[in-house]
This record gives sequence, structure tokens and C-alpha cells, in this order.
Amino acid sequence: MAELLKQLDLSVFYFFNHTLSSGILDVFFSFITNVRHWFPVYIIALLYLVIKGGRQGRIAAILVLLLVATTDQLGAKVIKEIFQRLRPCNALPDVLTPLGCTGTFSFPSNHALNNFGVAIFFSILYPKAKWYLITAASLIAISRVYLGLHYPSDILGGAILGIGFGYLFSYLHIQTEKFMIHLAGK
Repeated sequence: MAELLKQLDLSVFYFFNHTLSSGILDVFFSFITNVRHWFPVYIIALLYLVIKGGRQGRIAAILVLLLVATTDQLGAKVIKEIFQRLRPCNALPDVLTPLGCTGTFSFPSNHALNNFGVAIFFSILYPKAKWYLITAASLIAISRVYLGLHYPSDILGGAILGIGFGYLFSYLHIQTEKFMIHLAGK
């Protein structure tokens, strides 16, 4: 069974990395995978929450910062060090790497972990934005496979963990909001 899952992982990897490979997708996925390109969107959203979001927005801004700090450090400093899985661009001889290859470990994908955590967190608080958030997280996650930096199982593992943390932090938000309403009522 493990060998079957490994072969499936490789087949899906090569579909994205080789079969779909094109110049326009190289540009698109290279752009969206770069933190510098979507980080400003997060900053603007946080400022909007703090300025216009009222108490709920300010609580959400604080908790989403804690969420990303938690998921990012857990993925990079704990889980990657436990599994020490080589990135496909370091492990396979024929990987297409439009951005080059880094030497860090592969499992889980921190891009998937962080972005799915944020997407689920905000989807619960702001349901009208759900599909935009999940689509953005999915495209960023797929970019990592397309660019040869992660296996699909790295993405799946990161997404599952991110979803779990997104739900956990949204629960913390709901409980904090209830507590603040309770305090205001006294």
C-alpha cells in the first residue's frame, strides 16, 4: 500500500511538474508562490480589520498573526526536522525548477500550512469570502508542486494541518468574542 501511495504521489507530481509545464504557467506560479507578492495583501487586510473591523476585526487580526506564527514555526522548525524529507528538486533527477531549488526539507509545505490555516480561519469568520480564500490557498499550494519544490503529499499534509489550525483559531476567536461580550455586559 505504501508503494502504491508513493507512486500516486509521484504520478501527480509529474503531471503538474512536467505535463502542465508551460512558459505562461511558469510565470503565473512563480508570481503567486512568492511571499513578497501576497504579503502586501495580508498587510492591507490586517490594517482594514484593525481600522474598520471593530472588535471582531481587531481580535481576528491578533489571532491570525498568532495562527501564522504557530503554523509557520511548527511546520518549519518541528515537523520538517522530524521527517527530513528531501524536496523533489533535490531527490529526483528530472524535476523542472523555474525558480531553482532550495536546500530545506519538504514535508509539510509551509505555504499550504499557512495559507490554508488563514483561509479556513477567515472563511469561518467571513463566510462570503470563503471561496476566494480557498481558491487562493489552493493555487498557492499547487504552485509549489508545479515549481518542483514539493510533492503533492507535502501539500496535502500542510493543507490538513492548516485546516485544523484554522478551525482551532476560529474557535478561539469565537470564544474570545463571547468573553468580550460577557465582560461588556457586566
